[in-house]
Amino acid sequence: MGRASAPYLLILPSILFAFWIIGYPIYDMANMSVHAVNRFGKTAAFNDFANYQRLFSHQLFIGCLIRTLVWTVFVVGGTVLLSVPIALILNEKFYGRTLARIIIMLPWAVSLTMTGIVWRWSLNGQFGMVNATLSEIGVLSAPVEWLATSTTAFPILIAIGILVSIPFTVTVILGGLASLQADVFEAAKIDGASGWQRFRYLTLPLIRPFLNIVLVLNFIYVFNSFPLIWVMTQGDPANSTDILVTWLYKLAFRYGELGIASALSIVMFLILLALTITYAALAMRNERSTV
Repeated sequence: MGRASAPYLLILPSILFAFWIIGYPIYDMANMSVHAVNRFGKTAAFNDFANYQRLFSHQLFIGCLIRTLVWTVFVVGGTVLLSVPIALILNEKFYGRTLARIIIMLPWAVSLTMTGIVWRWSLNGQFGMVNATLSEIGVLSAPVEWLATSTTAFPILIAIGILVSIPFTVTVILGGLASLQADVFEAAKIDGASGWQRFRYLTLPLIRPFLNIVLVLNFIYVFNSFPLIWVMTQGDPANSTDILVTWLYKLAFRYGELGIASALSIVMFLILLALTITYAALAMRNERSTV
């Protein structure tokens, strides 16, 4: 009995410490979300879930929620769709492959804040590099304020979000491709399987665990992605590029509505938890059905 319980006793301090690190902030945020809170973070009396009522009735909540889901789905989906063929190409042997891998990984070495600053300058309507280049080649006849209108700002943010998410995703998928046995693919090729058939029936199922990893992690990262949108637009114009996390920052630190911000934090946490558990359950069920 003692020998069987020894491993659990050895890791118990780490588990308790991790639980405290993660659990206490969640408890504190949940406590603030059901109490009246002043702008300095001091809680008062229980307010009968008034913070949640104000949150759900707020005119910006539904718009930010829908925009967050659109942002997350398009960025994560676009990242995976582009990263899989890039990883397949980089997994092949060709002259300059090492340099190509370095170039793909370079955006990962730059912080999102710096990336946002560079793109904000490039897309500036008066002296930006994008307008200057498009004007030089005759595409534009007049400067365009790319980040000043919602019709162009949000799609541009999604495109840049995909760009900065590709390096991590390609790295994980490359790791999955490197773990595959070449003998299986050589046997399939000898049996007459085409390149598409090898990809569909061998590569894709074998790297599915790695795709599950990048889907879940990218979903969490992108859902909570703050620096890129904040640096480039701060949710403007007229909150048209605000997602939940940028609106949360405004509620807490610009408007001093810490109670509503706490309620929004709990709602975001529950959304992420529910979607992650659902996806994990579906992925596990699919794996069991294929065994």
